[in-house]
Amino acid sequence: MSKMVYEMAVLNSGHIMPLLGMGTAADPLPPSESSVIAAIELGYRHFDTAAVYQSEQPLGRAISEALKRGLITSHDELFITTKLWCGHAHPDLVVSALCLSLEYNTLELDYVDLYLIHFPARFNLTEKSFNLLPFDMEGTWHAMEKCYEIGLAKSIGVSNFSYCKKLSQLLDSATVPQAVNQVSLL
Repeated sequence: MSKMVYEMAVLNSGHIMPLLGMGTAADPLPPSESSVIAAIELGYRHFDTAAVYQSEQPLGRAISEALKRGLITSHDELFITTKLWCGHAHPDLVVSALCLSLEYNTLELDYVDLYLIHFPARFNLTEKSFNLLPFDMEGTWHAMEKCYEIGLAKSIGVSNFSYCKKLSQLLDSATVPQAVNQVSLL
C-alpha cells in the first residue's frame, strides 16, 4: 500500500500545514481510535478536532498508540487542529479551554499546531439552550494570541468567519494575524 502524497501550505506563523486532513466531527459518535490509526497508516498527517466534537480524547489515544507502534516517531510528524467552542469564547476562558483540550486523557499533547475560534459567537455554558451572549472578539483574539505566545498553539486562526467585515475588524486589533479562516464547503 502506498502512502498519500499531499500539498502543504506555509502559514504566516512559518509552520507547514498539510492541506489534506481528516476531520473528526461525526454524528452520532466521534471516530474511533482505530479509524484514526488507519488514517495515520494511510499517510494522513493533519487531524481536525474540537472539544464539542468529543473527538479529542479518541484522537489523543490514537496518537499515543501510533507512537507505541512506531507509525510516527513524535507529535511533530502530525498537524493537529482544535477549536475554541462558543461557550468558552471569552477572554478569561480561552487559555484554560485549550489547556483542558491538551491535558492528560484528552489530546495528551503539549501543544496544538492550530487553534481556531470555532464560530464568531458566544453563549452561556451553564444553560442547555444556546442563549447568545455578547462576543468580545477583540478580547477573545488577544487571549488566542496568549496561547500562541506561551507555546500552547503554534498557529492561531478562526473558523466560520463568513463575513469579510469580521475578519477586517479582527485584523485591525490583532498583534498576531490569523493564520487560517477555516470554512465548511458542502
